[in-house]
Amino acid sequence: MKIKMRTVAATAMMMLALTACTTKSEKNNEVNNFTIQRGTNLSHWLSQSEERGEQRLKHIQEDDFARLDSLGFDFVRIPIDEVQFWDENGEKLPEAWDLLTFALDQCGKHHLRAIVDLHIIRSHYFNAVNEGNNSANTLFTSEKAQQDLINMWYQLSDALKGYSNDSVAYEFMNEPVADDHEQWNQLIVKVHKALRELEPQRTLVIGSNLWQGYETMKYLKVPEGDKNIILSFHYYNPMILTHYGAWWTPIGRYTGKVNYPGILVSEEDYEAASDSMKQLLKPYLTQEWNIDKIRADFKDAIEVAKKYDLQLFCGEWGVYEPVDRELAYKWTKDMLTVFKENNIAWTTWCYDADFGFWDQQKHTFKDKGLVDLLMEK
Repeated sequence: MKIKMRTVAATAMMMLALTACTTKSEKNNEVNNFTIQRGTNLSHWLSQSEERGEQRLKHIQEDDFARLDSLGFDFVRIPIDEVQFWDENGEKLPEAWDLLTFALDQCGKHHLRAIVDLHIIRSHYFNAVNEGNNSANTLFTSEKAQQDLINMWYQLSDALKGYSNDSVAYEFMNEPVADDHEQWNQLIVKVHKALRELEPQRTLVIGSNLWQGYETMKYLKVPEGDKNIILSFHYYNPMILTHYGAWWTPIGRYTGKVNYPGILVSEEDYEAASDSMKQLLKPYLTQEWNIDKIRADFKDAIEVAKKYDLQLFCGEWGVYEPVDRELAYKWTKDMLTVFKENNIAWTTWCYDADFGFWDQQKHTFKDKGLVDLLMEK
């Protein structure tokens, strides 16, 4: 009798253990309610900014989150930089951490979800190659730099894990620029594994190599079976339109007329340009740019999202402030149409900087027409 009772008890315990394991496994594979559609980047605040102290404290405040909510945005992307959160010795800089948690608390209060985006780290800056300083990018050749990245996310996770999986997501690196696509794919595996050990269900945002370009989405490999991943790409094409007048890029120095939709540069404007500029203008003399070109460019990204059955997200897109507004609105309208056709979530670049629609100094809209277009009014 004792033997039979022990057997029954052992069987019962085994069944309970199997049930517990199954329940945990199923829970880890549940899809979060991190649903997103229309957002903007809170750029040049905790990233790409020299503001500190009182100036940084006042840059983004509660009324900004309330405003975005009232306008109809449902989430924000918050770029953050290593230099703002850790000093050169790896010690935390408390003010930036306090501002990040303040931002996430305000998002919760004002019905906004948030993506925390590690934008620039000391071992990787997305624009280094364009500034002739690519040797400073050691991330893909240094095991230490990769472990440092993982360690940063250990600390970020420790600070942010209390926020609901339905309200906060992590983008563990912005715009990777690796010499080989597999270098980035291998790093994805490492960081994904580390984060999943800490937070099995947190939504992770992952983009493709070479500035999260739509062209390289087909080379992206993401861990199979993880449904709490969002695939991200960035899109600023045609650059001659979106970056017209932008001092930091060669094509921004073009001063002739730009057309959209259609052939972007006329033969007359091409002939009037300098010889060095003509080399940059050649592609715009023959390629017709319109909504169908945007659809064609998005095709690979859409196919990859379908392959993995994951949400697709355009994390950056927008038009530089000096660009003719009629052209900017035409392009924006076409972008929004293609997003809607393919259920692509988006965050504009950006809220209040030089691609933005809000003027923080004057505390008023600097481009209300753009907001109305984004909100389909």
